[in-house]
Amino acid sequence: MAHIFQTCIVFPMSPEFHQLSEKVAQLAALTQSLRRENADLRLNVSTLTNQNTELLQRVEQAHLRVSALLEKLPVTQSGSPDTSSIDEEETA
Repeated sequence: MAHIFQTCIVFPMSPEFHQLSEKVAQLAALTQSLRRENADLRLNVSTLTNQNTELLQRVEQAHLRVSALLEKLPVTQSGSPDTSSIDEEETA
């Protein structure tokens, strides 16, 4: 039985190759970090978008309530709402 021995010759890594290898490793780490940050930012955007939608709905509801209250106020001859009853209630 013949044994075949393969000899492995190890060449020392050139400094340029070593620097390139380190830069590739740094780039890979930075890419992973940016992917995590991007995912976090997308989640924050989604949360803030939902909050903004809820707040816009609340503002619209408040606008409708204020408009309804303004329509209930009596109108004076000048065409503006009569707020004298409101002023009396506030001072009481």
